[in-house]
Amino acid sequence: MDIEMQTVKRNGNDTVGHLGATGNGDNSAYRCHSTTERSKLMGPQKNGHNGDTMPSGRLAAEVFSTSQGGVLYRMKRELSKVVCGKVRLWMVLVLLAFIIPAVVLGSLAWCSAMYDDPDEKFDRSSFRVPRLFNGSFSLPGLTFTEDLLSVSSNQGRALAGNLQGKLSTLYKSSPALGRYFSKAEIYALRNGSVIAEYRLTFVMPEEHEEQLRNFTLSREMVYNVLRQFLYDQQGRDASSSSSLYIDPVSLKLS
Repeated sequence: MDIEMQTVKRNGNDTVGHLGATGNGDNSAYRCHSTTERSKLMGPQKNGHNGDTMPSGRLAAEVFSTSQGGVLYRMKRELSKVVCGKVRLWMVLVLLAFIIPAVVLGSLAWCSAMYDDPDEKFDRSSFRVPRLFNGSFSLPGLTFTEDLLSVSSNQGRALAGNLQGKLSTLYKSSPALGRYFSKAEIYALRNGSVIAEYRLTFVMPEEHEEQLRNFTLSREMVYNVLRQFLYDQQGRDASSSSSLYIDPVSLKLS
């Protein structure tokens, strides 16, 4: 029986191709239709807003790279603009980067050189009023001998000189007391390990005498400066076995 192949119609449109196959019974029209749909899926897609087309990943990367290149190009073009003569904008910016720190540092140096501390200006010759303090301390690192009974003996004179130098260095380097300090004197050495009796002399201007007695040259200030120095020395070059070690606890001042 002969079967006649007919064209199938749908909604008035002819279906592409005949159902007949050219080989192995495959439907050529179906393959073409499938390929067309796949091609649409692989192409640009709508983003759902006003029918705009979303670029593929590669295209988006190219757009981003192009935009970056545009920004760099515009920056380079702006920096290459001529400001005056052959001077370009980038040259001005580099010059300012060096000039501004130099101006700041120079201003600070100039201000430091021109600034006068009023506390540093004083006339030592006007300091005539004496201020005396007496006290004692022990030297646990020393053993008392008969030679120390007098500060005029060789051993007594050497020990007294070293202690006087130590006290003088301390008070001369004090920011508060240095300008008023005159001398330190070890006037006696006695038994009890070794106990040194000392005298401190300060001088001050008559016009500020009362204020200095009550504050800067008060007994508490002079005593605390010496005591803090002795405690600081404990952890450094002086130890309890040193001949010049002064026991801070034994310090007395009146």
